[in-house]
Amino acid sequence: MSTLELRSIEKSFDQTHVIHGVDLQVAHGEFVVFVGPSGCGKSTLLRMIAGLDSPTRGDLLIDGQRVNEVGAADRGCAMVFQSYALYPHMSVYANMAFGLENAKVPQAEIAQKVGDAAALLRLDAMLQRKPTQLSGGQRQRVAIGRAIVRNPKIFLFDEPLSNLDAELRVSMRAELRELHQRLGATMVYVTHDQVEAMTLADKIVVLRAGRIEQVGTPQALYEAPANVFVAGFIGSPRMNFIPAATARTAASLRASIPAQAQQVGIRPEHWTACAADAGLALQVKGTEYLGAQRLLHGVLTDGTRVEVLIEGERAPQAGETLHFTTRPERLHAFDTHEQRMAQVTA
Repeated sequence: MSTLELRSIEKSFDQTHVIHGVDLQVAHGEFVVFVGPSGCGKSTLLRMIAGLDSPTRGDLLIDGQRVNEVGAADRGCAMVFQSYALYPHMSVYANMAFGLENAKVPQAEIAQKVGDAAALLRLDAMLQRKPTQLSGGQRQRVAIGRAIVRNPKIFLFDEPLSNLDAELRVSMRAELRELHQRLGATMVYVTHDQVEAMTLADKIVVLRAGRIEQVGTPQALYEAPANVFVAGFIGSPRMNFIPAATARTAASLRASIPAQAQQVGIRPEHWTACAADAGLALQVKGTEYLGAQRLLHGVLTDGTRVEVLIEGERAPQAGETLHFTTRPERLHAFDTHEQRMAQVTA
């Protein structure tokens, strides 16, 4: 079993507190993604798991054993960095074998491990190339291969796709997901990209200012965000937030909004066109053509800016007024403390 547990983890640098009492359990074989804006503490948490930094307070357990004082080399974790960290003068084979050679692993065993990892990552034909002869995606696969040959208990990824172009990031996401399914290994992945988090994770940990805002499956976070921060961070395009008083002016929405709600959230893809007397009036300011859909940018009568995803060939014109509503189960209500409120059902 390869499990990970964080108990009341805190981290301070001098008088600056960056991690505030984080509790988390990662089960064997889970793919867990830490996501959040820059400075939220996700990379600091990953470095503490790896043993590159020590918690100021709290306990860190791997397979049920406390490892606070265990060195990075002895924790059974393998880290894949954003910068690849490959030796440019060494071949692909030598880069993948380097850690094993330092550990005095027999050459026959090294050859077997490197060969197996290369086959898994489709690097068989590139073992004699130097990193400069590889694409960014191939270099990242070499860095992952270097981690695989160590047969670690836990894989740690620190924004490994950030240096790749958009198209390559998409294909690498798919490769990482397939790799996780084939290996069945425990993986912890750090990113600021919520699309990466949604497409890769079994479980997402949303962080803000060194605290966990919510933990759950991608679907759970998307459908039932705990607060305004999570609701606005998860989902692309981001959720629209509308004053509750404005939303109540729409006859179709009024009964779905709790009495104490201060604002409501509606995702761009969850609006539906309706009659003028039923929904909210939206004045179109501009549109973006996305192929199968168009993204409308507009303003409500109170000046709130919103985005609406629509389908169809006709492009609404700037200045045109349209009317929209949403189904009750698609409406998210938040209280004065920006916490999610229970839905009102008919």
